[in-house]
Amino acid sequence: MSEQTVPEGEAGPEGEAGAERPEARLERAVRAAEQALIEFEIAVETFRVEVENFSRLHHQRLGPMYTRLDELDALIAEARAARTGDAEDLRRASEARALVMPMPGVDELFHDWIGPDGMHDDAAAMLTDQPVRPPERVRPSEEARRLYRELVRQAHPDLAQDEEERARRDAFLVKVNAAYGRGDEGLLRELAEEWAAGPVPEAAGPTESEELYARLEWLAQRKELLALVARELEDSAIGAMLRMAPDDPDRLLEEIAEQLLAQVSEREAELAELTAEA
Repeated sequence: MSEQTVPEGEAGPEGEAGAERPEARLERAVRAAEQALIEFEIAVETFRVEVENFSRLHHQRLGPMYTRLDELDALIAEARAARTGDAEDLRRASEARALVMPMPGVDELFHDWIGPDGMHDDAAAMLTDQPVRPPERVRPSEEARRLYRELVRQAHPDLAQDEEERARRDAFLVKVNAAYGRGDEGLLRELAEEWAAGPVPEAAGPTESEELYARLEWLAQRKELLALVARELEDSAIGAMLRMAPDDPDRLLEEIAEQLLAQVSEREAELAELTAEA
């Protein structure tokens, strides 16, 4: 009588040949969830840096224009109230004045154009049709972003197998995040070399099913927290503006500046008309 063979990878009559432990399936699920969480964290941190940088440039370039508009609105309201003497107009004038910050000077409206030694090179170049330096980048370069993603994937603390290794990875990623926030491509390359020369983490050993279930639960909770952070960033005014022009945020700033300058001109004309009538 010939013996029956059991195909490789399938369990025999008693389930012992090639049977996969339930813990192995759990471990694969944990590893997949870890990688998904890392990618999500990278996406959230990348967007956070973009929002932070765009917010800084938005305030730097457009803040004085918004302040000028508030001042003009207050002056218009005050001129109208002085002309009519109406109680409602007086109330509106008072509210408008309360919102006003100090009036920006010419040098603030034309940020970085005029210095103690006169007009800067870029401003002079613009007035003489000469090449101008490109504006400061809102986001880190593509190479910096690539290096950042690779470093986070390699050194993420969630891949650590013990507390000592986790602490090492945490400290390393603090330096990585700081370099990425500044868009320092050179430092990111140095950090990549530093990580490559460091100790190689040991392969994950077998874990108990209870620990794996707990790990999956923690990963799910962590993703929920990150989702809240991402939603807050996306719902913010700056996040919404950045989503309007993700590939060319500098151009968006220029368009907003043009709109604000047009509004300033309209307000100045309205104020001139009111004061002339008075």
